[in-house]
Amino acid sequence: MSIPFSNTHYRIPQGFGNLLEGLTREILREQPDNIPAFAAAYFENLLERREKTNFDPAEWGTKVDDCFYNNHAFKESSEEDKEKEENAAVKIQAAFRGHLAREEVKKMKKVDLQEEKTQENN
Repeated sequence: MSIPFSNTHYRIPQGFGNLLEGLTREILREQPDNIPAFAAAYFENLLERREKTNFDPAEWGTKVDDCFYNNHAFKESSEEDKEKEENAAVKIQAAFRGHLAREEVKKMKKVDLQEEKTQENN
């Protein structure tokens, strides 16, 4: 008896996704006829390189993922942080509106000066 659907969720081991990405990239590059044999050779080569250089791409990928997912940018902000961000946004918007208003005043002054010059010439 088989169960077609299950609520079971498996946890992917750290570094495993990186290994599969590397294998997938090489399969797409090489386009081998026998993918299982290619995968076996790929992992054999990876093991040999790991033993020679002490560099484990799975471990390295895990560290990169940890740095990415444990970054403070992904953490929830407190109410105080949200208020600071909102105040900063208001200040930036006010400064920009002030800039636009000053530019408008400059344009108005130019128009007034041009009008005065044309009136003096007449």
